[in-house]
Amino acid sequence: MDKNAINIVYLGSEKRLFDWIWRYFDIVGALAALILSGPLFLLIALLIKLEDPAGPIIFSQPRVGKNGQIFKIYKFRSMAVDAEKRLAELKHRNEMDGRMFKIKDDPRITKTGKWLRKTSLDEFPQFWNILKGEMSFVGPRPPLVTEYDQYTAVEKQRLAVRPGCTGLWQVSGRNSLNFDEMVSLDLEYIQRRSLLLNIKIILLTFREFSNKGNGM
Repeated sequence: MDKNAINIVYLGSEKRLFDWIWRYFDIVGALAALILSGPLFLLIALLIKLEDPAGPIIFSQPRVGKNGQIFKIYKFRSMAVDAEKRLAELKHRNEMDGRMFKIKDDPRITKTGKWLRKTSLDEFPQFWNILKGEMSFVGPRPPLVTEYDQYTAVEKQRLAVRPGCTGLWQVSGRNSLNFDEMVSLDLEYIQRRSLLLNIKIILLTFREFSNKGNGM
């Protein structure tokens, strides 16, 4: 992707209407998910505490949301308590470029955390972020503040909408794609977003979730 290209994200009236309608889907879905997942939340909390009694159950971290607004994202803690401090020593293993950090077999991940990440259950507390209006079920993933600070003007356009738990990038290759491909897919989603596309992305996400559960 040409970082110097002018790429104006389309936010016409019909897209604003869709965003308003989809917000109601987010509210109802998040409420239902929080209620139905209650027993599972308790089990996960117990497993986290049994492995590391001194550490917190929920991990929160500042992320950048719609239009550059900073909010705290919530996850079940899947890493050691000192994970943030150990980040510097792992920078050389980064498999993405400097604007995004991702490595395979991260040594900071706990045993319970590996299971949570494999099944994506570590993301479930983000239903609260959705309910608060900071996130949506579908949208670009919210970057770290340090990552966002390195974005170009074009790359910042991927946050013209609420960030999401899943999105076009996540169901189009995810870890096999580089940063520029992720940005291109996010901008494509913003321009194409619709009820049909969101439902398709959610169904594809469930399929990937099911495949993970079957060890595929």
